[in-house]
Amino acid sequence: MDGERMGGEHGDARLAGRLRELTGGRFAVAAAVVGPGGATLASVGAGLGADYEIGSVSKGVTGLLYAEALRRGEVTARTALGELLPLADAPAGGVTLGALATHRSGLPRLPGSARPWRRTYALWRHGTNPYGESVAELLDQARAVRLRSPRPRYSNLGFELLGHALAVAAGTSYERLVADRLSTPLGLDPFYLPAGPDGLRPGALTGTTRRGRPREPWTGEALGPAGGIRAGIGAMARLTGALLDGTAPGIAALDPVLPFTTGTRIGAAWITLGVGKLTVTLHNGGTGGFRSWLGLDRASGTGAVVLAATTASVDRHGFALLMEAGGAKPR
Repeated sequence: MDGERMGGEHGDARLAGRLRELTGGRFAVAAAVVGPGGATLASVGAGLGADYEIGSVSKGVTGLLYAEALRRGEVTARTALGELLPLADAPAGGVTLGALATHRSGLPRLPGSARPWRRTYALWRHGTNPYGESVAELLDQARAVRLRSPRPRYSNLGFELLGHALAVAAGTSYERLVADRLSTPLGLDPFYLPAGPDGLRPGALTGTTRRGRPREPWTGEALGPAGGIRAGIGAMARLTGALLDGTAPGIAALDPVLPFTTGTRIGAAWITLGVGKLTVTLHNGGTGGFRSWLGLDRASGTGAVVLAATTASVDRHGFALLMEAGGAKPR
């Protein structure tokens, strides 16, 4: 990016006004529109330095780290989980990293031993964090998992295992892998993975439901590669710029290699689809109290990011900002 236009504490006034139009000012929200000339940032309901849970956009980060590990020769698409993690005697140990990166592993969304229904109820009733396991606890859960057919099936468990396997291949932790290969080289700050509530930084926002009820932060060592990253809008704007200009490590992750859901294709986590005349590469995210969206129009070199402290979807707002930035009219 050539520069960031921030006209005050809450950034660009025009973009801030657009956010108020889109969201009605009901919750804290920040956005960035990135193009060849730089990035425009704005925030409503919180300062520009606030950080949000980016949810499953973390999978896009893990996809970048996977593609970078391939480039470095640390792993191949055929490397099995059991070669890196102590899962050799479990069905999950035979799953390849390439299958994990494209959601074709046969692994479920969550392990059955994690009691997802009980966790979902606790989240809905009390706003509690349904995650929080250590890597050792994650591996215990993975050993008990039965594989299904290797068709496209979105899996949080799969991306948790993929990220931690990549860290082992690099001789480090996932948290350090993110810092060493992505956030530090690209100057992303804040951009971090709290292992527990005490790891939250002073700018960390509290997520809320659509009705404004607070939710516990989603923290946990195991969760990181699938949904545990927190970031500020400035850091996400810089990441978007690096994805657009090709300077982000693992940029090949954006290139679609296989069909995914109807009308979409998938690279390493990143989804590509047609929206009007645009081809959009994106990932979105959601946690107990946050929503996020990052989309790229690679042909025009433009991108948009929306981060919100609410469970109300921001996908259509992200698409609208991206299409406006590229000169197209939103549907």
